[in-house]
Amino acid sequence: MPHDGQDMPGADSALLPDLLTLTKAALGPVETVLGAARDAIKAKVTEGDRVSGRLIEAHQTATHGLAWLATYAQALQQMQGWAERLSAEGKFGEIEQLIHQIAFGEYLWQIYGGIPMSQGEIVRLQDIGLSQDDQRALMAREVMTLTQGGNTPAARARLVELMQQQAANVTVGATGLDDELEMIREQFRRFAVDRVVPNAHDWHLKDELIPMEIIEEMAELGVFGLTIPEEYGGFGLSKASMCVVSEELSRGYIGVGSLGTRSEIAAELILCGGTEEQKSHWLPKIAAAEILPTAVFTEPNTGSDLGSLRTRAVKTGDDYEVTGNKTWITHAARTHVMTLLARTDPETTDYKGLSMFLAEKTPGTDEDPFPTPGMTGGEIEVLGYRGMKEYELGFDRFTVKGDNLLGGIEGQGFKQLMQTFESARIQTAARAIGVAQSALDVAMQYAQDRKQFGKALIAFPRVADKLAMMAVEIMLARQLTYFAAWEKDHDQRCDLEAGMAKLLGARVAWAAADNGLQIHGGNGFALEYSISRILCDARILNIFEGAAEIQAQVIARRLLG
Repeated sequence: MPHDGQDMPGADSALLPDLLTLTKAALGPVETVLGAARDAIKAKVTEGDRVSGRLIEAHQTATHGLAWLATYAQALQQMQGWAERLSAEGKFGEIEQLIHQIAFGEYLWQIYGGIPMSQGEIVRLQDIGLSQDDQRALMAREVMTLTQGGNTPAARARLVELMQQQAANVTVGATGLDDELEMIREQFRRFAVDRVVPNAHDWHLKDELIPMEIIEEMAELGVFGLTIPEEYGGFGLSKASMCVVSEELSRGYIGVGSLGTRSEIAAELILCGGTEEQKSHWLPKIAAAEILPTAVFTEPNTGSDLGSLRTRAVKTGDDYEVTGNKTWITHAARTHVMTLLARTDPETTDYKGLSMFLAEKTPGTDEDPFPTPGMTGGEIEVLGYRGMKEYELGFDRFTVKGDNLLGGIEGQGFKQLMQTFESARIQTAARAIGVAQSALDVAMQYAQDRKQFGKALIAFPRVADKLAMMAVEIMLARQLTYFAAWEKDHDQRCDLEAGMAKLLGARVAWAAADNGLQIHGGNGFALEYSISRILCDARILNIFEGAAEIQAQVIARRLLG
């Protein structure tokens, strides 16, 4: 991308002049390009007057590229909002300015030159159907100034220099949250440092369930009732607070951060779709961790295609008998209730015949993990994300009380599940941020401690560059996630933004873990080093709660209307 040389900082300058003015002005050209991309894709996938699912699939790379482009545009929008708020509060210090300019410099260049959807898939604007004329908006002076002078070696080096001056394991840059949320962060960070971090790697290596005493301590801290309304025994806090708690617990260990996910999904299902009797009965028990829930949706041959579920629930008298198989069920053995999706209308082959149940079961033991009649299960051995274990389940005329049909009406199961996706994906994005931050924590410490060729690893530019980009991308994903949570807290539809946060957060977590292991060199490949666990844990984030490809598909469909 050519540049006329004016308005460029000196070669040794770390900070661009008039940074917020530049970055704000750069957003317009990005939106122009995004609009052109949306129009180009819509022309390709429209049949008659409707967007065609068949054509979207035929142009899958282009439509998914549109989703990534829109995610980048939204991430930059939220970084601008973050920077302006901090500036107004007098908190936009040098670290924050460096993060902001590097983020814009890098993501603008990627928009122009190619966005990595994964390690081997780079989507370019011409792949989305844009001509050179369409891309000319990115030749704006402000965009060129940021691409040429934003993400420079000097800026990255200065950021890492400032990171080294901070205390170990702090969050790099002001988050932009209020004091109350930062107090919550600090409380859960202390818990994670004291009770989780010293034990997490041992739990992973031994493939052990997270001890019940940890779960009990989490219950005392309010993790399981965090967003449940006070009238049902919870704390009635915001989804933003859920993000902070999930982030810090996952920074300690993703398994601990994910314990709250099951309660979040179950509570959201009951709040959105349950009867008043079901809310009054179940929500206080979930909030107090008197019962532990698990989500039982996926089947061996369906994966993301939930409309093809075959597990059936047959009405027998007042109750139901469930028969079928489920897989990838997290924390199944120790839980008391399953949010179970099954087909109640055997004449249907799509979403319409599905119903959701609050299926009670007896918690198992190591010797007898599934003691409830009509139910069997076996463990799936996994690379990471081990603290709750994964299971395959079989049901053979398993009894569910008729009163435990969610909402009391058949055929509402898929609709009820869809209502939980916003919260679940926001929470998953927060978990991804925590995992990425964990990778940065251990990589930063190792790079400072490890000496090679007479100096610390962090003194080598490519090592420092990796650390700088981890900090920058974590902040990008964090601000996008916080925005989705803000929308949810203000009763605004946010499935698009929640999906974007999850899509970007998962990629950022994997990149951070991979680069963190690279900084460790051969030691990173050794099981004794925690970065090996963090890498395994990070890999699942691109798969569960909507695989990256499914997430991009959903985003694209929303963008195209």
